[in-house]
Amino acid sequence: MAANLSRVLIGRHLVDGDMVAGQEIALRPDQALLQDVLGVMVMLELEAMRAERVAVPLAVQYVDHNLVEADNLNAEEHLFLRSACRKYGVWYSRPGTGISHPTHMQRFGKPGDVLIGCDSHTAAAGSLGMIAFGAGGADVALAMLGKPAFIRMPEIWGVRLTGALPDWVSAKDVVLEMLRRHGVEGAFGRIIEYYGPGLACLSAMDRHVIANMGAEMGATTTVFPSDERTREFLGNVGRAGDWQPLAAEHGADYDHHDEIDLSMVEPMIATPSSPSNVVRVRDVPKVDIYQSYVGSSANPGYRDYAVAAAIVADRTVHDRVSFDINPSTRQVVQQLVGQGDMARLVAAGARIHQPGCNGCIGMGQAPAKGRPSLRTVPRNFPGRSGTIEDAIYLCSPETAAASALTGMITDPRDLDMAYPRIVEPAGPDAEQLKLVPPGSEAEGRATRLEKTENIVSLPDLDRPEEDLSVTVLLSLGDNVSTDDIVPAGTQVMPHWSNIPKLTQYVFRDLDDRYETNAKALQDKGARHAIVAGTNYGQGSSRENAALAPRTLGLGLVLAKSFARIHWQNLINFGVLPLTFVDPGDADRLKVGETLAIKKFSDALAAGQEIDATVGQGGRTIKLKHDLSERQAALIKAGGVINSVLDQQDAARH
Repeated sequence: MAANLSRVLIGRHLVDGDMVAGQEIALRPDQALLQDVLGVMVMLELEAMRAERVAVPLAVQYVDHNLVEADNLNAEEHLFLRSACRKYGVWYSRPGTGISHPTHMQRFGKPGDVLIGCDSHTAAAGSLGMIAFGAGGADVALAMLGKPAFIRMPEIWGVRLTGALPDWVSAKDVVLEMLRRHGVEGAFGRIIEYYGPGLACLSAMDRHVIANMGAEMGATTTVFPSDERTREFLGNVGRAGDWQPLAAEHGADYDHHDEIDLSMVEPMIATPSSPSNVVRVRDVPKVDIYQSYVGSSANPGYRDYAVAAAIVADRTVHDRVSFDINPSTRQVVQQLVGQGDMARLVAAGARIHQPGCNGCIGMGQAPAKGRPSLRTVPRNFPGRSGTIEDAIYLCSPETAAASALTGMITDPRDLDMAYPRIVEPAGPDAEQLKLVPPGSEAEGRATRLEKTENIVSLPDLDRPEEDLSVTVLLSLGDNVSTDDIVPAGTQVMPHWSNIPKLTQYVFRDLDDRYETNAKALQDKGARHAIVAGTNYGQGSSRENAALAPRTLGLGLVLAKSFARIHWQNLINFGVLPLTFVDPGDADRLKVGETLAIKKFSDALAAGQEIDATVGQGGRTIKLKHDLSERQAALIKAGGVINSVLDQQDAARH
């Protein structure tokens, strides 16, 4: 049978398991990507695992999130990361170089490679014909040490593209159309593979936009072929030698099918507060806006800024609107300056920010309460912007720029002007992006980690009792995000490397007494459980959303369904994730009730279904797990770090 591209690439890197959908497989990664706030966790995990030197062929640490240096904390984090890169043999991308995903694409992206990254939008590298997926930091740390990367073999969803995008419609509208059709869980357990004649109109950076936001649909990753548009991109950054043609075999089949006629796509917009609340821009009331924001990893290409500059050229944005330009990389800044686009943006009233994630993660550019903000970012979860009572809309650069001019949500087709034609200028050679290469092994051995009181070694984690007893502490609804569990923003993110401090903020916006109540149970020697609805843990891959509650005594999470990365993060830190055989039990369980699982190790080994007793001699509910033998062993060890240390100790004896 002819193979699709995803299966071809997976097959080339398969080291264990069978390519049967739903079964655990192990892949050999070629590259690892770290961003700063989660990369700190990876470096602390390498320290906890007694690592000496990374073994993966390429590992890169980017500093792109914690850039607002309002006090000493972020600057000290940067020094720690620089020292850790030197110690362990990792490339270092210093503050201001750019957002990890487009910078990695420009400097290191290589068709045919497998990339694992501690950021859910790592999947953006699929735009170059790579298998690239986000994971928790512990999985990335193991991959950096030369271990396989484990995932469940996804189903492959083929999306055939035909036609060509009309004027005023761009790649962001395509992925928003996918979200309109399929929602935030529509690609769970799947790789989205795009193919067809419509690809010819999508540049490599257009494909980056679409692959990036596949994460918002729950996809394991997104894959595009490596074709002439890919060669064009690599040649433009001085890496033509890294190109190779890659495509599905002729007559390839897919597990699922969809088709988009690009000529029929219209300007789309996701209304507050979910990436799946998508409608046509024309169908949204023309409400007044107070911010229009262009940039982020979801629209990082030169053309995304240049088209906005052309739209506002020789005009002035509405005096009510903060028109925020968030460049993605140093290369984009150089191009915008060289082509005169930056001058046009500034003359129109734009505010220019440093290259980085910034407002996308609530690190600056927070909007006024309840005032509509149009953004080209990938997510609009409540409060992610840095303002809890926000009203964030997701849209294309064209819609953002048009709306900045009028001061209200505006379909860009309604502007009285011709659609700008953007010509991509030559970019600086990739070597000019100023990344710091790994030092020698001797330099690594001589390097000490630069740690301060806010960069705290990871806590030791205990092992679960065989007779597991927990108290339900929280009962939550559907689509709880990792932003809900551990908030982003300037107040909290500098403490992501300090788990004892971070516990003060866990579930802050859903239940501000969570920490107090969890510690009260801990003082009695008791663990607790969380009950949730569907898609628990969606969004960011931040593993401290699993570790921080774990240190407060979280032992069990019961949900109707889990987001992929958070599910694995819970396992990596020894928290047992279970789903309900009868979803109605999620609504019947009450806060304060206790659950008991007798001899849980035996229960895990006996099969997928587990009986739990509610209360003292109360009713029995049926739960199920989907753990492999490897994952069950991690739970019994109390997490992946304990497991690694156990293996090291056994090898010494």
